[in-house]
Amino acid sequence: MTDHTDPQRRTMLRNTVAAAAVLGSAHAAGAATAPPALDKPLKPTLTAFESQAGPKPLAFDPAKLNGLSEKIIRSHWENNYGGSVKALAVIKKRLSEALADKDLPPYVYNDLKREHLLRTGSVVLHEHYFDNLGGNGQAGAPERKVIADAFGSFDTWETEFRRIAAGLGGGSGWVVLGYNTYTRQLENYWLADHAHGPAATLPLLVLDMYEHSYQMDFGAAAAKYIDAFFKNIQWEAVASRLASLSRA
Repeated sequence: MTDHTDPQRRTMLRNTVAAAAVLGSAHAAGAATAPPALDKPLKPTLTAFESQAGPKPLAFDPAKLNGLSEKIIRSHWENNYGGSVKALAVIKKRLSEALADKDLPPYVYNDLKREHLLRTGSVVLHEHYFDNLGGNGQAGAPERKVIADAFGSFDTWETEFRRIAAGLGGGSGWVVLGYNTYTRQLENYWLADHAHGPAATLPLLVLDMYEHSYQMDFGAAAAKYIDAFFKNIQWEAVASRLASLSRA
């Protein structure tokens, strides 16, 4: 049961309710509604060619997940996600150097930009994936309402999310519950890889369906991995992402 006496949790619930109101208002207004003007200039944390210092630490104890082994989580975090963080740093350094080379053909530069796109997608999606693990899999009432309002019912959303994931079993890709800031819709998305995602979409819940996410624990039984994922969803992370919409 959710402990509604916890102050941090109460604040998160209020923010999620506020996000629900924002999503509802946006849906009613339609896609043609102009976005609000920025009240202050954006301040990127890093400049264009800089990279983060290293992999983002796990926010949970990987030995305490329900049905997902510590071994697979650590391997996934260190090798697949960590490898992309390191590769992205290398690519950004090479891009900075290559830009200064006036004789470098544009198509050669674009080979680096393609890798930049792939590695950026991998880092962002992996960080969302790991951040929405470590919970008890029980969505709170505000999160359920936001999703139910968008899909007709919470069960309809879960059925589609699971079906997309099952269709990716044995291959590669991602499943993302996201809010599209242009169409102003909450939808589930199928992603074939790190590079091809829906435009103008903020990820709210991310599931990695690359085989490295589950093969060590489940072999080819992707359905068992999907079940385990749902048991470990950190819905507080989803609520926090929803709340960020209301702040935006």
